[in-house]
Amino acid sequence: MERCLGLMSGAGALPGRAAAEARRQGWRVVAFAFDDAPGLSESADLVVPSRLTDIQSVLGSIEGERVEAALFVGKFWKQDALAQVHDADDAGRRLAGSGLSDAALSAIILETLGALGVRVLDQRLFLGPWLFDAPSLTPRAPSEAEWQEIRAGWGLCRSLAAHGIGQTIVRSHGVTVAVEAAEGTDETIRRGTALAGPGAVVVKAVAADHDYRFDIPTIGPTTLEVMAAGGAAVLAVPRRKVLLVEREVVVGLAERAGIALVGIDEGRDGGL
Repeated sequence: MERCLGLMSGAGALPGRAAAEARRQGWRVVAFAFDDAPGLSESADLVVPSRLTDIQSVLGSIEGERVEAALFVGKFWKQDALAQVHDADDAGRRLAGSGLSDAALSAIILETLGALGVRVLDQRLFLGPWLFDAPSLTPRAPSEAEWQEIRAGWGLCRSLAAHGIGQTIVRSHGVTVAVEAAEGTDETIRRGTALAGPGAVVVKAVAADHDYRFDIPTIGPTTLEVMAAGGAAVLAVPRRKVLLVEREVVVGLAERAGIALVGIDEGRDGGL
């Protein structure tokens, strides 16, 4: 019997890519579309429009379609969850009742799906080809002063990520000017570059125990557009841990704006 994958689809291009790869691997893909995901309908076997306020319907469809594994892909905005929690059905309120932190949501989702016999899969099984895996993607390398900002921010960034606060910081002239919380990477960069002015350095880290079943850190064209608009000079991310969406577009934007894109190899202790 054909294996059935329930693709929990947030916003963006990644759900469509993951659906196509899953079908290539032999899965029947039932996509639960919580937001707009270009290419999803062409790549999935079935698309089920879904809402955060109607989780019971989603669970019913999972049982009805005999889903045996789930994959969470795309952007799920925490702001939306916060805004909609009061309108959620009983199943949604039970999920939110444990808290809306990443750890709390992950635990209750695993428990809820596990009760249906559904396991949650690592996103990298289907998105591995798009991981940022190079030491540098642009001709311009960071200056020594910019490397100092990267090194100074790296430990702080990893510590914040480990505490579930955020994964991105913006630094300038020896000062951390912005720290990511619930607003996401792009908004953090927009806020940080507005405070710092031209030449800011953006560092994005990933916690050592990051759960790739529920989130895969991502950068894409919008990230570079925000950086270019704010005059940022460097983006540093850990190698093999962050997705790079639309690589050619991203590199082109970076080169035109003079932004250095750097992949960091972490030491055994997570340092540079």
